[in-house]
Amino acid sequence: MNRRTFLSHSSRAVALAAAASYLPTTFAAQKARRVALIGCGWYGKGSLLRMLQVEPAEVVSLCDVDSRMLSEAAGIVAGRQKSGKEPRMYGDFRKMLKEEELDIVMVSTPDHWHAVPAITAMQAGADVYVEKPISVDVVEGRSMVAAARKHGRVVQVNTQRRSTPHLIEARDRVIREGKLGTIGHVEICCYWGMGRAGNRPDIPVPDTLDYELWTGPAPMRPFNQRTHPRGWRAFMEYSNGIVGDMCIHMLDMVRWMLDLGWPQSVSSTGGIYVEKDSNANTTDTQTAVFDFGNLQVVWKHRTYGDSPDPDYPWSATLYGDKGTLKASVFKYEYFERGKKEPALTGEALYEYDQYPEDRTEKDLERHVASAMRRHWQNYLHCVDTRTRPVADIEQAFISSASCILANMSVELGGRTLRYNPETGRVSGGRQANELLARPYRAPWTHPTPETV
Repeated sequence: MNRRTFLSHSSRAVALAAAASYLPTTFAAQKARRVALIGCGWYGKGSLLRMLQVEPAEVVSLCDVDSRMLSEAAGIVAGRQKSGKEPRMYGDFRKMLKEEELDIVMVSTPDHWHAVPAITAMQAGADVYVEKPISVDVVEGRSMVAAARKHGRVVQVNTQRRSTPHLIEARDRVIREGKLGTIGHVEICCYWGMGRAGNRPDIPVPDTLDYELWTGPAPMRPFNQRTHPRGWRAFMEYSNGIVGDMCIHMLDMVRWMLDLGWPQSVSSTGGIYVEKDSNANTTDTQTAVFDFGNLQVVWKHRTYGDSPDPDYPWSATLYGDKGTLKASVFKYEYFERGKKEPALTGEALYEYDQYPEDRTEKDLERHVASAMRRHWQNYLHCVDTRTRPVADIEQAFISSASCILANMSVELGGRTLRYNPETGRVSGGRQANELLARPYRAPWTHPTPETV
């Protein structure tokens, strides 16, 4: 069967498949799982609290290089977990992983600190739940997959579009039922500013922050008003820019919906064309082409001006010969060919009746809460059964590495790159292959698949 043209499924079969994807955990051990969080900022806390909503696990330890953020998170967790106990607090993940016996370790650090803590946790015998993109370079990601397989760990990545109720519905009711027909083109985009505009000053490092350890293997930059917390994505030293932050979600969603593997090639162009006064060094404009053979997925972002479609500023649009599907974290709409009004629609699921705390929780992305809960349910079931979750580390590696290759293409002047996942090499010569692994600042050592 052509992977982009799906046969119809009965509504009963679809309902059974959806139910099977989110089986409750088995609680086989009959005791609370011991969970730890590395990185107690915005998304780390939000994700951890969604886990506590679906299982009475015990968060036994928290780790963060910012003592203020760490203490605040410990108080919040104590108020939300069943035992009421405050987790032990650590400033160094290595000390925590050495002293604690942990079932699950969450890694919710800035991107440049995903690989080493996650691999170290796997080596210590813990299963891992890690944020996207899984790495800042391709070799890091490949090493994380190797570590998961070598040590038999279950690793879920927080690419939670795969667990978003209205997007599952769109996949099942529109794509799998063949309503789009043959899909010939996909556009993915982000037209939000992403906070990169403006020139922020360098400032003294806060007394509560261990900036040396925060920087870790990344280059040591002067501490900037953007750097911490939450502004670090404006710097390529710590991230993969908007492609690594926003494109990966939409690319991964499309790959999941259409059952796509590795792109045959990746090419990208872009730069800082408008917001030249900003001290951010990520692109303000970028286009990337992920070529899957008979299907191209084309990414565009622009941090200035208006969105072409105000209803879908961060989204995917799938074009078929029978119709069009528009999908975002907020809703989806399916349009039959030639029709202006949608034939099918769906919206983000809010579960305030069951989880009233979602209404008031600080900084929670409320439209994503139901997806995060289902992502955790899927993961915890897979931890019990030792099976691969819906956002297994290998799937996230494909999406993360594809976005990293897009940024590499920009650095190489728009060169088309072809990555071989078997050899871990990329077409394009010595310079392209050297970009697969970023240099690490001493004394940190870059992981490789052979050393994990």
